[in-house]
Amino acid sequence: MMRRLTAFVVLAALTGVSACQQAEPEQPTAPVEPQPAPASAVPAVGYACESGAMVEARYPDTATAQLAYKGRTYDLRSVEAASGARYVGSGVEWWTAPRDGQEKATLSRLGPNEEVGVAVLEQCARPVATAATAAPAPQALPGQTTTPAPGGVLPASTPCKGPQLKLAAEGGDAGAGNRVRNFSLQNLGAQACSLTGYPGVTLLDGQGRPLTSIRADQSPGSYFRQGQAPTPVELAPRAKAYFEMAWSVVPDETMQKTCPSVATLRATAPGDTAAVSLPFEFQPCGGKIRVSPIRAEADPEMAT
Repeated sequence: MMRRLTAFVVLAALTGVSACQQAEPEQPTAPVEPQPAPASAVPAVGYACESGAMVEARYPDTATAQLAYKGRTYDLRSVEAASGARYVGSGVEWWTAPRDGQEKATLSRLGPNEEVGVAVLEQCARPVATAATAAPAPQALPGQTTTPAPGGVLPASTPCKGPQLKLAAEGGDAGAGNRVRNFSLQNLGAQACSLTGYPGVTLLDGQGRPLTSIRADQSPGSYFRQGQAPTPVELAPRAKAYFEMAWSVVPDETMQKTCPSVATLRATAPGDTAAVSLPFEFQPCGGKIRVSPIRAEADPEMAT
């Protein structure tokens, strides 16, 4: 009896060890989903708005968009639209559609349901690139195809940067204590680029120090045509874009007897920090100058 019990115990122990040593069944490996490119690695598309502000949009893939507007970033997702492309998220709606040779875009604040825009924040636009001005299309990998950006248009040329621009003084006008001068920004690069919005303007004294007592105010339109919103300007190689600067030569009412002397004008392209400089001597009074948006042509009111 004892021999049978011992044999049973040994057999049970061996069976248990064998069962524990059996490999657990392999778990199926989940398929690796392709990840979209980070939004920061995707070129930004600039839209000029009627208020003078800029909206920069990035489209990492066909289902998402990222907007940069007034120092904030908004992450959006694609939703159904009657026409064009519509994105919602982060409390805003971004709706784009090609129209009249441009890609029009509306930025709106979302309603309580977070699905439909109820209050327009900005009306914006950018040019539809043509064969003559479009940036070279990216090369597709095997098995891939290149597609237009959301909204049905190809991206416009890349923004102009300081190193490829030349600043020059053009024609001007004077009268009734005011002075107006045209300035040009010429594309010295081998590729087309675009300028949208207002240039950044800094004034320097004879020692190269910024004159912080003079502010540069953005003035919609021009001195002779007020209230015109900025529009995108496409610059082919060697082409020029223009902006105006206006100032007073009459001391203001704070008993100002002399006005600061400017020796150098420094300008930056919209959205850029690399400046181009031009020796330009003048004496603006009143503590400010007015700067117009960049436009495709010099104001015909001023002789060259």
